[in-house]
Amino acid sequence: MDIRILLKKLLPGLAPLLVFILADSIWGTEVGLIVAIAFGGIEIVYSLIKGKKPDKFVLFDVGLLVLMGLVSIVLENDVFFKLKPGIIGLLFCAILGISAYGKQNIMMMMAGRYMNGMQFSAWQQYEMLKSIRTIFWLVLGHTLLVFAAALFMSNAVWVAISGPGFYALFGVFFAFEWYRKKQQGAKYGREEWLPIVNEAGAVEGKMPRSVAHSGSKILHPVVHLQVFNSRGDLFLQKRAMNKLVAPGKWDTAVGGHVTDGESIDLSLQREACEEIGLKQFQAEPFKTYVWESDIERELVFAFTCISDEALSCSPDEVSEGRFWTIEEIEENLNSGLFTENFVHEFPMLMKCIDTK
Repeated sequence: MDIRILLKKLLPGLAPLLVFILADSIWGTEVGLIVAIAFGGIEIVYSLIKGKKPDKFVLFDVGLLVLMGLVSIVLENDVFFKLKPGIIGLLFCAILGISAYGKQNIMMMMAGRYMNGMQFSAWQQYEMLKSIRTIFWLVLGHTLLVFAAALFMSNAVWVAISGPGFYALFGVFFAFEWYRKKQQGAKYGREEWLPIVNEAGAVEGKMPRSVAHSGSKILHPVVHLQVFNSRGDLFLQKRAMNKLVAPGKWDTAVGGHVTDGESIDLSLQREACEEIGLKQFQAEPFKTYVWESDIERELVFAFTCISDEALSCSPDEVSEGRFWTIEEIEENLNSGLFTENFVHEFPMLMKCIDTK
């Protein structure tokens, strides 16, 4: 979801205010008010014809325009009218702030309505949330400037800040977003892509690997394979020091991300071959669970197998590997030798073995 599309939908609601600012600078407050209300009325009629109901945002803007315009005319003090853009800005900031930092993303709900109920992937929602947070601080800064201009500066400065200043602010934002998207596109084109899933395992989209590891906490699938030998010992790998997560720690024999378009079985076969050279094995599922670390959130598909095949660890993936007795693992489980994920999964593995 591109935040620019949503803003394009919302800007018509601000149009009566922007028309007033322009007309006021040419013909004065009273004429500017009449022109802006007439413009808002045309927008309302157009929304009635197009959607059979008036645009609520335009109605609100025109209503506030009329109210504060009348107050300013009656009191013969245009400072009340000059405060209107700031008041609208504060309301907009409230919506943005709740969406960016609260539990309900109002902007996302509005986007769904304007886009005819379109569903957005977790990655699209994450990208939109980052943009909303940026816009929140931009609008808050602009709103404070509007209040300062209305109270302490000349009419010309107020007009410049409220009108052209608003457009300039978002012009800079859109230019920055265009550049950022272009840079991201080049970067993501060189990356591995991962599927986005729900907790039931259904695929709901895809994302670059770096997004999965950026703290976005977007759920994506991984596979684990616990490899026993015929004596009941468990093979563990020591993670290479160049790994992003838990370098140098002992971990499950095989673990890796499922790539976009890849099945769980194919991913398990590929990872087992790449990491420990295991090619011929019969895997049995024993647990599916959600694991969350500081940087990512995974849907783990965990399997077991028995193999006495000679295993050879890939130096690019694994520092070393060996079989451990169950007693040896239990004695050292909380010593810091193992990854947090393995410490979490090991009791599940033992429970599964005990029930067989």
